[in-house]
Amino acid sequence: MTSTGVWLIGARGNVATTAIAGARALARGETDTTGLVTAREPYSRLALPDVEELVFGGHDIREKSLLETARDLSSSGVPSPETVDAVAEDLRRIDRRIETGTAMNCGAAVDDLADEGPLDDRLSVDEVVERIRDDYRAFRREHGLDRVVVVNVASTEPPLDDSGRYDTIDAFERAIAADDRDLPASALYAYAALVDEHPYLNFTPSTGSALGGLRELADDRDVPHTGRDAKTGETLVKSALAPMFAGRNLRVRSWEGHNILGNDDGRVLEDEANKAGKLASKGGVLDSILPGLEHNRVRIDYTPSLGDWKTAWDYVHFEGFLNTEMTMQFTWEGSDSALAAPLVLDLVRLLAHADERGEGGLQRHLASFFKAPLGVDEHDLSRQFALLDEYVDRHAREAAVE
Repeated sequence: MTSTGVWLIGARGNVATTAIAGARALARGETDTTGLVTAREPYSRLALPDVEELVFGGHDIREKSLLETARDLSSSGVPSPETVDAVAEDLRRIDRRIETGTAMNCGAAVDDLADEGPLDDRLSVDEVVERIRDDYRAFRREHGLDRVVVVNVASTEPPLDDSGRYDTIDAFERAIAADDRDLPASALYAYAALVDEHPYLNFTPSTGSALGGLRELADDRDVPHTGRDAKTGETLVKSALAPMFAGRNLRVRSWEGHNILGNDDGRVLEDEANKAGKLASKGGVLDSILPGLEHNRVRIDYTPSLGDWKTAWDYVHFEGFLNTEMTMQFTWEGSDSALAAPLVLDLVRLLAHADERGEGGLQRHLASFFKAPLGVDEHDLSRQFALLDEYVDRHAREAAVE
C-alpha cells in the first residue's frame, strides 16, 4: 500500500487532536478499532491504508499545542490520561508540522479563537492560496508521501451568500485573482487541494468543495472529494428512526430536537451566523424521508460546563391507526470528538482508496457519513449504507476477476 498523509484544517481542535491521538494509540497498541466503520466486515475487505501508518500535519490559527488539547480533553474523560501519556511524544512531533492557516469569512466567533494573525490579515487571497498550496507540497515532499488527503475539521463558517457566482472554475479563479474577500476559508483550502490533485474531505457544514466551480475542478482533475457535515449523534439516530415511521405508515406531525454542547464548536455555534449552516444540515435530513412532516425544528445551545460532551433530546409526535396520537422521546449523550474522530480516519482511508484507483469526483457511496451528502438526496441510513456495500461488492468482484 502506498503512503498517505493527512492534512487537517483545524489541526489543533478537538476532533483533529482525537483523530491523531487515536491513530497513534492504535499504532502503539493502546486501543482497539471500536468506532471505525472500515475495521468491520465487509468494509475491511477493501485494500485501505493502515491507520497506524498515516502521517499527520495541518493548519490552524491557534497556538495551543496538540498535547495541551489532548490533556484538556482527557480531563473530560476522552482520551484517558494513560493514552495521552502513551502518545505524548507523537503529538509533540506532529505539532511541529502545523502551519498558520486562514480564517477568511469564518465569522467573528472563529476570529476570537485565533492566537496569531491568520494569513489573510497580511496577504492577498491569491497569496493565501499559494501559501496553502506550498504547505501541502512541502508536507508531501518532506515525508515522501504518495498522496495527501486534505480534511476540513475546522469550526463551522457562516453560510455563503450567492454561491452561484462561483459556479464555474473560471469564475472561482477570477475571484481569487481579484482578491475577492467574500471567498470563505473552507473553499480556499478545498481549491488549493483539488488544483494540485489532493483528495479533499469536508467534515463540516462549511462551504468547502460544494461550490459548482470546485466540483467542476475535481471532475476535470479526476480528484476524489466528499462532504459535508458528518453525522455522529442526533442526526445519525434521526436517519435511522425516520424511515421506521415512514415504513410503518405512521404520520409524524412534529419532530423537535434540542442539542446542548460545550467545547469550541459549541462556543462558535452561539453566533447566529455560524449556527445557520449547522441548523440547515441537521434539520434537512427529515424532509425527504418524512415529506408530510408539519413541524421540524432543531435547536443548538452552548453549555460550557459540558466540555467535549453533547446531549440531544428529541420529541416525536406522531399519529397512528384511528387517528391515535402518540409520542416517542429519546436522549443521546456522547463525546463529540470520540464519535467524530474514527469517522475522519474512515473517510481518509476510503478517499485514499479511491485516489489509488483513479476514482475521481464526488464519492457518492460515502453518503452514510454525512448530514448533507454532496450529490446524494437519499437520507435513509440503511439505503446510504447500501451504497457503500455496493461499492465494496464491486471492488470484490473486480479483485476476483484479476
